[in-house]
Amino acid sequence: MSKTEIAITGMTCGHCEMSVTNEIATLEGVESVKVDHASGTAVVTSTGVTDEQFTEAVEEAGYQAVSFAKIDA
Repeated sequence: MSKTEIAITGMTCGHCEMSVTNEIATLEGVESVKVDHASGTAVVTSTGVTDEQFTEAVEEAGYQAVSFAKIDA
């Protein structure tokens, strides 16, 4: 299991957070998702999910994933 912080542009409110959370949560292997529109980040705990899959989920919600960072658990 790994933690990934995703920088996301375009989020401005709680509804934005929910849209991104819901899309990322549908990915197989995602254990938890915490999205914060104020900081423009999502922290995801997952197994076997690629940055490309995260990018597609964020784009499906209508936003752009701009960077990824692995976080030590």
